[in-house]
Amino acid sequence: MSGTLQRTLTLPQATVIGVGSMVGAGAFTALGLAAALTGGHAGALYLALGLAAVVATCNALSTAQLATVHPASGGTYVYGREQLGPWPGFLAGWGFVTGKTASVAAMAATVGLYVFPDDGLLARVVGVAAVVVLTVVAVLGATRTAQVTVAILIPVLAVLALAVVAGLALGDRGGDAEGAEALGDPSALGVLMAAGLLFFSFAGYARVATMGEEVIDPRRTIPRAVLGALAFTVVLYVLLAAGLLGALGGTGLALSQAPVRAGLEATLGTGWGWVALVAAALACVGAMLNLLTGISRTALAMAREGDLPRPLAKVGGPAQTPWVGQTVVGVAVVLLVVATDILTVVGFSSFGVLVYYAVTNLSALTLSGARPLRVPRAVNILGLVLCLVLAFTLPPMSVLAMLGVFLVGAGGRAFVRAKDDYRAGR
Repeated sequence: MSGTLQRTLTLPQATVIGVGSMVGAGAFTALGLAAALTGGHAGALYLALGLAAVVATCNALSTAQLATVHPASGGTYVYGREQLGPWPGFLAGWGFVTGKTASVAAMAATVGLYVFPDDGLLARVVGVAAVVVLTVVAVLGATRTAQVTVAILIPVLAVLALAVVAGLALGDRGGDAEGAEALGDPSALGVLMAAGLLFFSFAGYARVATMGEEVIDPRRTIPRAVLGALAFTVVLYVLLAAGLLGALGGTGLALSQAPVRAGLEATLGTGWGWVALVAAALACVGAMLNLLTGISRTALAMAREGDLPRPLAKVGGPAQTPWVGQTVVGVAVVLLVVATDILTVVGFSSFGVLVYYAVTNLSALTLSGARPLRVPRAVNILGLVLCLVLAFTLPPMSVLAMLGVFLVGAGGRAFVRAKDDYRAGR
């Protein structure tokens, strides 16, 4: 039933998937939101960005460690099961599958709104069409996913590079001091909340770990791809922050809902805004594609262990992909896009992602004996603590919503396991 996935992804392809998962809509919006939380102060914004990068680096190192020991599809779901037991693994997998499904639906809705900002029905139609097309691409295999990601990334990175160069070369930084006074002094809580927001822009670096069975020489390739993709994206965000601060100043960046668009218009003229809109839509599409692929691989691993319906583990087709799980994930996303105002409820996925990475760090902390990649345990502990701190500084409603989702999943798993044990006479 489950079948075997094919190892086709090279190191460059795996790295591209990681970068494509991170350079999504967040690259076009997150820095403005983070600037608002830090009062428009450049120093506080860079501090939040640095804290987010530290958390992401700890998580990436823990993921890389675990991938050298457990090079299987499923990412932290597998790591949690193997190192901590079935329940921690289930909570990580459940948080990832449910939270990221909501995230994909939100991205699909965002793509629709970019195309038809004034027509909600047509926006939903575009969002559904995007999900259908990307699901087909994902079913065609990991290699095809990497190829499409490259085609999407090239124009997106070109637009971001243009924003950086234009901001640094043509921007007017004169508004920074006034912006700091107008928006007030940054607080420690504001910096933490901004770091939490920026962290989610980095959270795709481990996507390749969920595809561990499709990577060539995974014990060497996955750690290099994870760390390489993260390093590239951190540098990109630092440069982008510098460029946008140069173009808009602290106040302008903090008050802008579309800072890349505003930066290009401020430095190159109002006619350049559409370039940022197209790039942002493409970035959403690229992140959606890689998320759809990652969710289906985690669902595959969970189905193999009976934590999700076993048909989701079926692998087949010319490219030997988990086409049943991929199709079910696509249908679930379409239903959310059609039936739900997902943009108002997707915040709970942030808490789920941090729980996912908390399990990652805790799993890495339990590793013992000889292993290809050695990381100081202090890194695992720091990553665990920072994940929990950021998780519980999220808005209370987001935390409560995801705790409810975890309770539903845990209750369902407990019921199914009890029924299976009863039938088996245990």
